[in-house]
Amino acid sequence: MERRLFTYIWRHSLGEQLRVLTLIVLSLPFYFLSLNLPKLIVNGPIQGGGFENGASRTYYVVTLPDWLGGAQVFDGLTLDRMSALFALSFSFLALVCINGLFKYRINVMKGQMGERLLRRLRYELVDRVLRFYPARLRRTKPAEVASMVKDEVEPLGGFVGEAFATPAYLGGQAATAVVFIMLQSVFLGAVAVGIVSIQAFLIPYLRKPILALGRQRQLTARELSGRVGEIVDAAADIQANDTSNWERADITRRLGRIFDIRFEIYRRKFFVKFLNNFLAQVTPFFFYAVGGYYAIHGELSIGQLVAVIAAYKDLPAPVKELLDWYLEKQDAQIKYEQVVEQFGADRLIDPRAHAPLEPPPLSGRIEVREATVADDTGARLLDGVSFDFEVTDHVGLAGPPGGGKEAAAALIARQVSVRSGQVLIAGQAIDGLPQALTGRRIAYVGQEAYLFGASLKDNLLYGLRNQPRGAANYDGPARQIAMARQAESARAGNAPYDAEADWIDYRVLGCDGPAGVDGCLMRSVAMAGLDADVFRFGLQGRFDPDDAPAVAERLLKARSLFMEREMREQVDIIEPFDVTRYNSQASIAENLLFGVAIGQDYAPANLSHNRRVMNLLEREQLVQPLFTLGRGIAETMVEIFRGLPPDHPFFAQFSFIAAADLPLFEAMLGRLDGGQALNPEQRLKMIGLGFAYSEARHRLGLLDDALRQRLLAARALLRDSLPQSEKAKIAFYDAGAYNEAASVEDNILFGRIVYGVPSAQQRIEAILLQVITDLNLKGDIARIGLGFSAGAAGKRLTPSQRQRLALARALVKSPDLLIVNGALAVLDPAAQGDILRRVLDARKGRGVVWTLGPGQDHAPFDRVIGFEGGRLAGSA
Repeated sequence: MERRLFTYIWRHSLGEQLRVLTLIVLSLPFYFLSLNLPKLIVNGPIQGGGFENGASRTYYVVTLPDWLGGAQVFDGLTLDRMSALFALSFSFLALVCINGLFKYRINVMKGQMGERLLRRLRYELVDRVLRFYPARLRRTKPAEVASMVKDEVEPLGGFVGEAFATPAYLGGQAATAVVFIMLQSVFLGAVAVGIVSIQAFLIPYLRKPILALGRQRQLTARELSGRVGEIVDAAADIQANDTSNWERADITRRLGRIFDIRFEIYRRKFFVKFLNNFLAQVTPFFFYAVGGYYAIHGELSIGQLVAVIAAYKDLPAPVKELLDWYLEKQDAQIKYEQVVEQFGADRLIDPRAHAPLEPPPLSGRIEVREATVADDTGARLLDGVSFDFEVTDHVGLAGPPGGGKEAAAALIARQVSVRSGQVLIAGQAIDGLPQALTGRRIAYVGQEAYLFGASLKDNLLYGLRNQPRGAANYDGPARQIAMARQAESARAGNAPYDAEADWIDYRVLGCDGPAGVDGCLMRSVAMAGLDADVFRFGLQGRFDPDDAPAVAERLLKARSLFMEREMREQVDIIEPFDVTRYNSQASIAENLLFGVAIGQDYAPANLSHNRRVMNLLEREQLVQPLFTLGRGIAETMVEIFRGLPPDHPFFAQFSFIAAADLPLFEAMLGRLDGGQALNPEQRLKMIGLGFAYSEARHRLGLLDDALRQRLLAARALLRDSLPQSEKAKIAFYDAGAYNEAASVEDNILFGRIVYGVPSAQQRIEAILLQVITDLNLKGDIARIGLGFSAGAAGKRLTPSQRQRLALARALVKSPDLLIVNGALAVLDPAAQGDILRRVLDARKGRGVVWTLGPGQDHAPFDRVIGFEGGRLAGSA
């Protein structure tokens, strides 16, 4: 990267900078005329100069400069005093508009130029991260890099447009104003120049310590960002070790340091601002005193004095902004130098290695010759090892943990670099091969494979998004917008690719197009042993029936078939939803809504705070019964739970009251027993307890048939009284329709499990599986399951699921060589063995390198290479 910010700006925006500078030069004559017009208006029409005895004067004479011949181009207009006043005044207004339009256009061009170069810089920084070698990436803190790309380079975008245009524009205005003042009075001009000179030298000198403090502030803020990122990533370990108070103390110390720096910046900055304003206000004192003296003695006309004062009025602003520009320049240079330092690297991957191409299949032998690999501390992970095998072999790497097998697997996959020695594929050094070859023909799965915060499907397809395979399908207007965006992207030096294009390599996936993607993915998912999890995600998932009406239709058939088979059971295990009946297995809130809330307004936990619901219950005189019911629950809970530890199983059974809330309800009951009323918020909390009550689950005997019937009547009134906009916030249960807000499983069951029935869950799952199998719904449910979000870095998944998903992603690529480096370490040996056998059976004739754990069977492999202490320990 360029070391100097101005060099970088000039290199990438030369044409735009010249266009802005040209516009600035064109604007200066109009600015000079706007300064001169007030003098003409005051001395001429207002004071009557040249209009004595009703005479007329000629204005707007246009004469060429002497060096162009001095010819008179326009003879001007002869005007009387009143006409001249209005003509000159409207001319002044026109110049104000012209100068404003110049400024508007210049600012727009500067803004566009700045944003374009900021976009280029951000892209280049991310591009450099993508070209870091693995060793450099291991020393990089993600939160700090993200903070720099997002926040720290932001001010550079604003400065880019100002870099050359601002000193030219403001300097031109200031110079024009000074020249104009000099033409009116040399002494007053000298005073103005003197004060401006003091500002120009003194203010930057005083601002240097502020710049140094700004650099410290930026570094400490970046370190804070990295530290906060570490806290988020290590949250589970912090809680497990009870070190949250240490983390609070560390954050407090860092925030204190930032506070001290920022306060010192404010103190110095406002002193400089005070001094600058004082110097700016001293000059008018000389103008009024000395200029007034000259005017009284006739050595300076009133019009000239007014024009000088008006011209100086416009002088402090550009001078101040020039000084601000100088400070911003220094600050921007510091920020840019920090960016260069952070993103600098001794070696970067050659950009040609990332060029899109169709790589040939891997063939021949993989040879490791006298390879030495060391970690960041210099400790040798491999020490002069040599081995080779055919690309199509199934090779096991054995040995104790840390003995060298892990480093050997990473070396073959190009995840680490050799300190000495070579790795060859078909006689070619692996470091010289394009990434398209090693990235597509070799699949590597390590213990710490990263999962993206996207759906399971997007994670599985990630390895197939190497280059655009088909153009995006834009309609007419969208096509024009896309073309304009592509052109702007090219001007900003960004990648020439369209993220909306079809990037998936269907040929490698083994399907003809988008329609068959899910089925092909499930083959790899099943091989990795993740199919049962995906199926369960699908049962708990939701989808819009309008997107797949045929699937919704089949799920409704599954609902009917499930009810038929459930009725054959000796006892009821599901109490179905019926609009005419109260469901004893559901809570009062669920019965009242008779549907699933879309959003939070009608969520069961929020019903007591929903004004429409509470108004209806008030009209139906149900608020007091619910309050009484809630009070009864609270009294029973306090009596049962008093003295029990917070982890007692009763708290799980009576989930509507948490251990932490027990003292709160005990205090409310004390107020009621003492004859005191509860405040409105406390009453709503008590009513909220009533909403969460289910007689079948909690069995406190607080809900009688009369109250059930009144709640049924309120259910019908609520549905009928809600406006359409509010009804859209609830997906009501309908026996003949698919409920888009409920899960797939809830749609099939269409009811609540009956509490107290032995083995009810197992019996339901057995019937459910039969129904799904008979109606051939497994594929549809798996498709919904593939839409399950993995969460940030895959944290919604268990460690076992994360490792299986990473393996499945590698299998989806259909690589010529699959390298599995301890990627299933959290699984038990039996599960690892099952997956290993499935993978080896499916990849006959294609290479596999697998690091073996203690006691794993060596028999399935064509060859096993042993490691110990970073050296070979035998080969079979």
